[in-house]
Amino acid sequence: MCGIAGIVSHHPVNQELYDALLVMQHRGQDAAGIVTCEGNHLNLRKGNGLARDVFQKQQMLDLRGNMGIAHVRYPTAGCSSSAEAQPFYVNSPYGITLAHNGNLTNAKVLKKELFTSDLRHINTNSDSEILLNIFAHELQEQGKHRIDADDIFKAVTSVHQRCRGAYSAVAMIPGYCIVGFRDPHGIRPICFGKRETESGNEFMIASESVALDTLGFKRIRDIEPGEAVVVTKDGKFYSSQCAEGAKHTPCIFEYVYFARPDSIIDNIFVHKARQRMGEKLASKIMREWPDHDIDVVIPIPDTSRTAALSLSAKLKRRYTEGFIKNRYIGRTFIMPGQQARKKSVRQKLNAIDLEFKNKNVLLVDDSIVRGTTSRQIVQMARDMGAKKVYFASAAPPVRFPNVYGIDMPAASELVAHGRTNDEIADYIGADRLIYQDLEDLINAVKKEGCSAVSCFDTSVFNGEYVTGNISNDYLFDLESVRSDGAKEQQENHRENTIDLHNHA
Repeated sequence: MCGIAGIVSHHPVNQELYDALLVMQHRGQDAAGIVTCEGNHLNLRKGNGLARDVFQKQQMLDLRGNMGIAHVRYPTAGCSSSAEAQPFYVNSPYGITLAHNGNLTNAKVLKKELFTSDLRHINTNSDSEILLNIFAHELQEQGKHRIDADDIFKAVTSVHQRCRGAYSAVAMIPGYCIVGFRDPHGIRPICFGKRETESGNEFMIASESVALDTLGFKRIRDIEPGEAVVVTKDGKFYSSQCAEGAKHTPCIFEYVYFARPDSIIDNIFVHKARQRMGEKLASKIMREWPDHDIDVVIPIPDTSRTAALSLSAKLKRRYTEGFIKNRYIGRTFIMPGQQARKKSVRQKLNAIDLEFKNKNVLLVDDSIVRGTTSRQIVQMARDMGAKKVYFASAAPPVRFPNVYGIDMPAASELVAHGRTNDEIADYIGADRLIYQDLEDLINAVKKEGCSAVSCFDTSVFNGEYVTGNISNDYLFDLESVRSDGAKEQQENHRENTIDLHNHA
C-alpha cells in the first residue's frame, strides 16, 4: 500500500507535498520521495524511511518549482530497497516521472514485452517502474515533439489495454502537466481537488481526501475507474474516460483498515462506514449470543476505535481504552520477519490493568491477519487479570492473499487459511471469537444512498479476484516471495551483498 500526491500551484509546492506525505504516512513507512519541476528541470529527493527522515532542510530547499508529485511506500514484496523508492523517472520521452499505488498482476509479462518489443530496460523489481515505462512508451509511439491532453488520454487508453491489476498513479511531464489515472476497476483510491487563489486555480491529486483537506483544497471528486485527468502548469484541467467497460469495484480493505477515518473514498465516509461495521457486529452478537456476559468493550488501537465505540453503544456495554499505543512503532503485519513482528507488539501496546482485572472483556480489532498480534494481545489481557477474553473482528476471516497492492502474508501464514473459527479462537487463545459476516461488511460500507459503488473487491475474504486473471500459478509464485522464509532469504542476501561491498 502506498500514498501518492501531485500539486500544480502558482507558488512553490515542496512544503505542501511534504505535508501531504505526513498526512498519508499511514499508507507507507518504508520510503518517501518528492520530485518538483522548475521550468523544464526536475528536482528529485527520495530514500528509505519516514518522510521526516528522508527530507532535511537543504534537501527541501533544493526541491524548487510550482509543480510536483510525491510518494510514500511500503514494499509489496516485503523487501526494503532505496532503489525502489518512488517517484521513478525515465528520460524518454519528455522526462516523465511517476508515482504509483497498487500492484500489476501481469508485471512479469509486461517486463518481457518492454524488453523484447518496446526496447526498454527495467532496472528494479518494482512494477511501478514497469507502469511508468508502459506509459512512456505509449506516449512515444505518437511521435510528437509537443503533446496535448488528447495525446495523454490516448496513451492512458493503451496503458489500460496492456496493464492488469490495481493502479492509481500520478505522473508529471516537465514543463507541461501533471496526470492522474486509475485502473478500470478503481481498486485503489485517488481523488482530486481545487483551490482558488488570486493568482488563479490550483489543483491537487491525492490517494486520500484528507490530504486535500489539510492543505486547503476543496475536494471535487474521485477519479473514476478508467479515467485520466490532466492539469497543465498554468492550471487548465482536462478529464477523459479512457477504458471501455470500466467497473467500479474498490478494495473494501481500505475502509476496514488502511484509510484514515476522516477520509472520503468514492463518496463513502470511512468513519461512518466503520461505525456501521460496529453496529452490524453488535447485531450479530445479540442475534447469536443473546445471553452474553460481556462487561466491557476495549478497542485495539487505532483503527478499530470507531467500530468498537458503536458496537458498545448498541450492546449497551461500557466502552473504555485498555491499551496505550506507542505511535512510533509501525504496523506489525507488514513488517518483514516473524521475529520482528513478535518483538514489536509488546513495544507497540501496553495494557492498563485496572480496565481488565476481574472483567469479561470483549476486545475489538479491525481484522485478524496472521493472528500473531491478536494472540499476544489476548495474553496481555489475561496477564492483566481478565476473567474471560472475547475477541471480535470488524472484518470477516482473511483467508486469501491480496494481489492488488497490500503486502499480506502468504496464504499458508494467514491464521484463517484452512482453519475453522473455533480453531482460530484456540490459536489466539480467546474464549470466544466473533467475525463480521461478509454480507454485513459490504452493507456497512456501501450504505444505500452513500455512493454509486455497489460491488467491492473482497478477494482477501472470499478468494474472488475482480480482475479475473489470477491463476493458481500466480498465487504459488506470490507465496514464494511473501512467506517469512522468502523474506528472510531476501534480507540475508541484501546484508551479504552489503558486507561484500564493504570489504571489497
